[in-house]
Amino acid sequence: MQGIELGINLPSLIIVISFVAAFASVLAVALPFISQGSFSDRLKTVAAKREELRMRQQEQFQQRKRLMPARHEGAMRAVINLFKMEELLKAKDLRLKLMQAGWRHPSTPVRFIFARIAGPVILLIGGYFYMSIALPDKPAELHFGIAIVAAAFGYIFPNLWVSNAIQKRQAALRRAFPDTLDLMVICVEAGMSIEAAFQKVTEEMAESAPELAEEIGITAAELAFLGDRSLAFENLATRTGMRAFKSLSTTLVQAEKYGTPIALGLRTIAQENRDERMMAAEKKAAALPAKLTVPMIMFFLPVLFIVIIVPIVIKVSATFK
Repeated sequence: MQGIELGINLPSLIIVISFVAAFASVLAVALPFISQGSFSDRLKTVAAKREELRMRQQEQFQQRKRLMPARHEGAMRAVINLFKMEELLKAKDLRLKLMQAGWRHPSTPVRFIFARIAGPVILLIGGYFYMSIALPDKPAELHFGIAIVAAAFGYIFPNLWVSNAIQKRQAALRRAFPDTLDLMVICVEAGMSIEAAFQKVTEEMAESAPELAEEIGITAAELAFLGDRSLAFENLATRTGMRAFKSLSTTLVQAEKYGTPIALGLRTIAQENRDERMMAAEKKAAALPAKLTVPMIMFFLPVLFIVIIVPIVIKVSATFK
């Protein structure tokens, strides 16, 4: 009986032993390649992480380098001190305008004042020499008059540039303001604090509205380190110079002071801004016919008269011939 059982189980035992031996051989051959592959993947991951850290450190260094005063800034300051205009660098109105334009670099006031000094001088000299070369036959009084006009333009141009930058930035802020308020309402009603809501708005609006995300992010940072929270909200209204942000600031200050519901106030401000945008669009649509009158008289009517009258003139002239 034992011989019969051994005869029956021996082939199965041989098959099992053969399978185990073959599997061990394959595993022994493939294990170095598997471990090598995982090791190379780890090396690649470490190298990628090292490269990411290097790029981040380099970006931080470049940012610190941009904040450091450049060599030419000292020369600009020397020119400003020479003309006794260093008091303009401390003027709050100038810094406020540059801040509303989005120019917050420490050297921006220096460059602005230097541009107002150097611009008229450069354009005065350049305009006079250009007129002397381009129109040498004209009298010198004409050359000097055109040079004075160029100098006046050089003096006015920096202010026009800042005003244009402020208008463009305020238009971008006004365009994204209602959507930002809706997002803040959602965050506040979800149970977030106003700081967390500001941080969420900064993250979500960074791509679609970078200007507004920057202002909200600065306010969130000020809420973190300023002792008076209402001062952070007032700074937001001051930096933008817009009535809508003033209303937002007042609503948030009242909510902090009296405990009024923030979501209701934000929703009301958002609806008011949407109504204002609709009224502005209707105003532009109503003014469109008056604006089209002059182009139609100058361009459309002459062409229409030509199309109507010229065939008649051609027929009449052909008849008389």
